[in-house]
Amino acid sequence: MAIKSDKWIRRMAEQHGMIEPFAPDLVREVDGKKIVSYGTSSYGYDIRCADEFRVFTNINSTIVDPKAFDPQSFVEVSGKGFCVIPPNSFALARTVEYFRIPRSVLTVCLGKSTYARCGIIVNVTPFEPEWEGYVTLEFSNTTPLPAKIYAGEGCAQVLFFESDEVCETSYKDRGGKYQGQIGVTLPKI
Repeated sequence: MAIKSDKWIRRMAEQHGMIEPFAPDLVREVDGKKIVSYGTSSYGYDIRCADEFRVFTNINSTIVDPKAFDPQSFVEVSGKGFCVIPPNSFALARTVEYFRIPRSVLTVCLGKSTYARCGIIVNVTPFEPEWEGYVTLEFSNTTPLPAKIYAGEGCAQVLFFESDEVCETSYKDRGGKYQGQIGVTLPKI
């Protein structure tokens, strides 16, 4: 298994629709304003956060249970261009980009250092072979202060690994429960 370069990422995005919308270069400025960068880097792709957030709240004093998740544990926030995460809490979001992962590829996603240096951790599970959809992102605010996340700007980097052989069973083959997800997707069993 080998990590893939910017040249491979551009080819796969442009010829096979692996990433849509796709930024072939690293974007660091929009309309003359500096932003948290997104787009193609040397060996990865920096994804953007859409303006669609669900901020965790304990207003209902419920138990967080992945087998019986209460959607009322979140407050929806959108249309502001940012999201403020309360101290020691988290928010879910989704990417601007829609992904179509080839059968021979697995991705790993890591948070950007700009957010990590502010105590904001971005968690994303791997994109498995033949998974497709918008990526649900989890932002954890590890600080005792409110933390701000910007929509339309970079938040994490996806690294692409291609195997020498195609997997026997892909995410699509086994009917993965998050296949084709559109918005911020809560836990499913």
